[in-house]
Amino acid sequence: MEEKYCQSCAMPMGDTDEMYGSNLDGTKNEDYCKYCYMEGTFTSDISMEKMIEVCVPHMVSANSAMNEDEARKMMKEFFPTLKRWKIG
Repeated sequence: MEEKYCQSCAMPMGDTDEMYGSNLDGTKNEDYCKYCYMEGTFTSDISMEKMIEVCVPHMVSANSAMNEDEARKMMKEFFPTLKRWKIG
């Protein structure tokens, strides 16, 4: 099974729906995590660039072999493929 990532912050969502955000009707949203999406709306009005800066420290702490510049570079390549940031 392919790992699911939040389509806003790229956080791994795991194998259960525990990390899923919520829709307006209270159902789980499989695209976005509970930190990015709550009750049918994004929790912050943020640009992709700002989201990357918020996520860099989390990525570095989760991957001890990675420094901030490597994390930033990887996210700048990956984030434009996520649903929230896709253009067109």
